[in-house]
Amino acid sequence: MFASTIKHGARRCLSTDVSFSARILEGFRGSVGNTPLIRLPKLSEETGCNILVKAEYLNPGGSIKDRAALFLIQDALDKNIIKEGATIVEGTAGNTGIGLAHLCNALGFKCVIFMPNNQSKAKIDILRLLGAEVTTVPVVPITDPNNYNHHAKRYAEQRENTLWTNQFDNRANRRGHYLTTGPEIWTQTNGKVNAVVMSTGTGGTLAGVCMYLKEKNNKIRTVLADPPGSVLYNYIKSGKLERMGDASITEGIGQGRVTQNLKDAPIDESLFISDQKSVHMVFKLLYEEGFFVGASSGLNVAAAVELSQSMPKGSTIVTCICDNGQKYFNRLFSNDELSKRGLLDSVPEQYRKNLF
Repeated sequence: MFASTIKHGARRCLSTDVSFSARILEGFRGSVGNTPLIRLPKLSEETGCNILVKAEYLNPGGSIKDRAALFLIQDALDKNIIKEGATIVEGTAGNTGIGLAHLCNALGFKCVIFMPNNQSKAKIDILRLLGAEVTTVPVVPITDPNNYNHHAKRYAEQRENTLWTNQFDNRANRRGHYLTTGPEIWTQTNGKVNAVVMSTGTGGTLAGVCMYLKEKNNKIRTVLADPPGSVLYNYIKSGKLERMGDASITEGIGQGRVTQNLKDAPIDESLFISDQKSVHMVFKLLYEEGFFVGASSGLNVAAAVELSQSMPKGSTIVTCICDNGQKYFNRLFSNDELSKRGLLDSVPEQYRKNLF
């Protein structure tokens, strides 16, 4: 009865009927997805293309990762891996953990999160406020047994009725985007989308969206946007796992390996987006389009603008705003932090007076 009730709610929120937003939604899980697709008027005018963003910050937990969180839990329930009163464990840079914590509260589960210790304090504070048990660990590669993901896996293996959601390699993640985000984009553009470009961490969003859209129209350009310190730009370009640049101000995107979610995804090409471009776009979006976003969203939109230079005028390019900028306030909007990272000059001069 417990699982079937959750399934009923999950089926509702998986509807790809865009008009569904006018209906009464069933709880937290019922309000995940069906986010608006928004045209950015100034950037669209500047580029001569329609620059569209999926407003994923409007998910109930505040980010695109609510979709993955829902499908990771639902998949485990469908397979009878967990039952009532379960503990959900994940290694996460923050947003997936926040989505999982919200869902655990709604479903009566316990949430345990392991995070790298270089993430914003705001994310950790939010997780703890939501009731999650949070452990931060030093940043080490996935090949190191002390990587935060291995901590999460070991914790789950040692306990009964405990699920390690394994967001990076559990393909329920990308299946969620294949079933929801991709169809929503197709429906909202009336099938007139010409390209989709997004950054990736787990690979779930980009892979699921690309898989769906390529089935609808194989001519749609599918592009991975990558920050400094990641191997994915070169992997898509040449098949080599070689890092491009150093560490990035972005959080939760970029990768040192090819995850199971990203493996075999129909991605045509990649773009390298510097932190300078990402930060510049964060402030353009804030003061010229009115959107308060984080660095990953700035990178996404910067990539869409760069992609527009190789697209015919009038093309429709879709990306996403992953979350809002509040969790990154002390890092991304601080004069001292940006100066320390050599990124202050990336902020348009007329907006620097607003930094704190």
